[in-house]
Amino acid sequence: MNMKSLPAETRKRISLRGTGMYAAIAERLREMILEGELPPGDHIDEKALCEQFDISRTPLREALKTLVTEGHVTHRQHMGFQVAPIDRDEIAAIFEVLHGLEETAGRLAAQRIDDKQMKMLMERHRAMETYHREGKRTAYYRANQKVHQHIVDVAGNPVLSDMYSSLMSKIHRARGAANADVLRWAESLGEHSEILDALSKRDGANLGRLLREHSEHTAAEVMKVLEAANAG
Repeated sequence: MNMKSLPAETRKRISLRGTGMYAAIAERLREMILEGELPPGDHIDEKALCEQFDISRTPLREALKTLVTEGHVTHRQHMGFQVAPIDRDEIAAIFEVLHGLEETAGRLAAQRIDDKQMKMLMERHRAMETYHREGKRTAYYRANQKVHQHIVDVAGNPVLSDMYSSLMSKIHRARGAANADVLRWAESLGEHSEILDALSKRDGANLGRLLREHSEHTAAEVMKVLEAANAG
């Protein structure tokens, strides 16, 4: 793949210079990791990426260093850069905790959300629907993250918000795999519609149940993808 084969928006970003260029490259690499173009454990071919992005090795390495600090990439002397592997046992353990946090957040959010916050959530949900129709997985995933974090924040418990945000950051890459299956992606969007309907009705018990089930379904899909990758 050469520069001309990349989307126009990506070409524009990568044509930037200075720190903007590093950020643009890092952003594109994040997308490639999240979407599975660069699978967990894979060695990162710097030469191939330089050719793909039509850049020198210096800005690429600066971008990769950023991803190292974020935990997406690892680096070993004389070995180069590698997409960070995913620990399935850790992911499973984190999901077990997240199920409960989602349920608790739902019960509290139903009591405390106001009309302005509800309107904002509905707007984000409509954005998710648009991204789904257009097949924009990365944009959808980001909007999805914002919806979930918003519900947790609306619960009004800073300890809950901090715990949730911290745990979600640890499963960021693995969770993105849940929408790799087209059917599951559509199911997930449908579950979101039910979640927002329950929230609009301030039905805390139902909302908590729906959020927990949604989290469990997501976890099951993530673990299935990880197990398949390990078997391959």
